[in-house]
Amino acid sequence: MGLLSGLLGLASDVDTGALARELEPILLPDETIEVAFQVLRDQMVFTDRRVVLIDKQGMTGRKRAYHSIPYRAITMFSVETAGSFDTDAELRIWVAGQTQPFLQNLSRGTNLAGIQKALASGVLRR
Repeated sequence: MGLLSGLLGLASDVDTGALARELEPILLPDETIEVAFQVLRDQMVFTDRRVVLIDKQGMTGRKRAYHSIPYRAITMFSVETAGSFDTDAELRIWVAGQTQPFLQNLSRGTNLAGIQKALASGVLRR
């Protein structure tokens, strides 16, 4: 369990040890995963330096798109919770230099508070 997850009292939805081995080729040598969340098939990984959004595509999920967003580039984020008749929540992350935010649909039951705390911790510690 990383420092951030320990401080915030978050239980990650993903085994960060296994995820660190999987992401070793793209992580810097001294970069650590602090907390990660499973969102349907996709994953949101919060390191000590950035957010990595992993979009698993296709039937098998072997094809993947990785979006790496440094905390310093995030200008704003928002979380919209699911309503009574709405099944999905939404996360939007605005990045400097981009006209449209990254949009991630979140299923009902996703740890919205944990995602917001992880984002706030990364963005506000600059």
